[in-house]
Amino acid sequence: SSIGDAMMELPRDPMALTTAVNTLAVMLAAGLNDEDLELAAVLLNQLGDTLGTIAAQRRRGGGRT
Repeated sequence: SSIGDAMMELPRDPMALTTAVNTLAVMLAAGLNDEDLELAAVLLNQLGDTLGTIAAQRRRGGGRT
C-alpha cells in the first residue's frame, strides 16, 4: 500500500523521527488559527487512539495482520 510504503521511508533513528514529527507539528500550527489548531489536535489524538485500538485487536487475533 502507498501508506505502508510511506511508513517505510520514515527515519529509523528515534531521534530523527521525533524531530520530524516535531517539525511537522510546528509547520501545521503555524498555518492554523487557535480554534483550528485545537480541532486538529483532538482529531489527530482520536486517530492515534483508534489506530492503537486496531493494532491491539490485530495482535489478539481479531483482525487481519
